[in-house]
Amino acid sequence: MVGAPESHSGWTFITNHARVLAAIADNPNVRIRDIAVRCRLTERAVSRIIADLEQAGYLSHTREGRTNTYRIQPDRLLRHPAEADLPLASLLSLLVQDESERVGQQ
Repeated sequence: MVGAPESHSGWTFITNHARVLAAIADNPNVRIRDIAVRCRLTERAVSRIIADLEQAGYLSHTREGRTNTYRIQPDRLLRHPAEADLPLASLLSLLVQDESERVGQQ
């Protein structure tokens, strides 16, 4: 079992909600446990963030056996008034590595 994530002090450029969305955009079948490790969050925190995102209409999921498949709503507009005219897809394009780039780095 993975231990508690390292603590962080200070500010960051990207919110935990954005990190979780990027992990899901990278793999729609990703497990909460794997999101937690990637984002350095607890599984409970990831579950709360997913619930927030679903409640706000940015994300939905379907259950297939023991696996969740997530669906992001890329046309939803960002929440902050300064970015309210930008779709979620614009943010995700910055955060999610293109498959061709990922293959080139291996």
